[in-house]
Amino acid sequence: MSLRTLKLFTIMLPPVLIGGFEYIRHDFLLGVLSMETGNLYITLLTLLLSYLFATWMFRRIGRTNERLAAEEAKRAVYEERERLAQELHDNIAQILFFLNVQLRKGQIDEARSAVSELDHQLRQAIFNLRTVPEEGGGFAARLETWLEEWSAISGIAVERSVEPHAIQLTPAAEVHLFSVIREAFTNIRKHSLADHAAITLDQDAQQRWRLRISDNGIGMEALKIPEHSRKQYGLAMIRKHAQALGAQVTLHQVPDEGVELLLIGPEPGKETI
Repeated sequence: MSLRTLKLFTIMLPPVLIGGFEYIRHDFLLGVLSMETGNLYITLLTLLLSYLFATWMFRRIGRTNERLAAEEAKRAVYEERERLAQELHDNIAQILFFLNVQLRKGQIDEARSAVSELDHQLRQAIFNLRTVPEEGGGFAARLETWLEEWSAISGIAVERSVEPHAIQLTPAAEVHLFSVIREAFTNIRKHSLADHAAITLDQDAQQRWRLRISDNGIGMEALKIPEHSRKQYGLAMIRKHAQALGAQVTLHQVPDEGVELLLIGPEPGKETI
């Protein structure tokens, strides 16, 4: 049913049915129905029609909202796939350029390191593209699978404490949260020189979801980096995704350890997506 037809139906149905009943009552049923009985019937008829029409309308609105939410979730997933593909393209281009330079100089060890980095980039990117939120399984299950794969690829042990029911997010929001986790662990692997990382996903006292990622690397010194470096870009992406989630993000030094990233979601009912 088109929007125009639905609008016309909404306007015409109540007056036609109720007005038609009143016309029949006054012209044909005055000798059968008293005024009080007729008023009672028209009231009941109005109530019944209002209930049936409102129920039908809200169901239709609900189905429309569900369809729009699903389309928005797919759009978010496709945007994230496109970003990952662009990032993969840029990283591979940089590594291949570096590899070419090292081979021309005859620096075989550096070239081998570049090949190893290229292999890692490809394996991680392929896995990232396989684990977007449109696939089956809950967020916690997908995160657990991704962390196992990341640990195996990077050689960095990951301590995990994830409460499966700590968060209730839309698929679009899950894309942003997963992107934050991915960027944080990419920075740990590339810049922290850590051999151990930890991730906690739970709720705080206000029932807000809380994500904490830490490592035992070189600490805040890793943040003293050129403005246009890859890590600065990664931190900017983390803040961008946190803003989309309506979450608070902080990054600070853990005493005698590395860096801790803390992301706290909005209060329940105040999510932005």
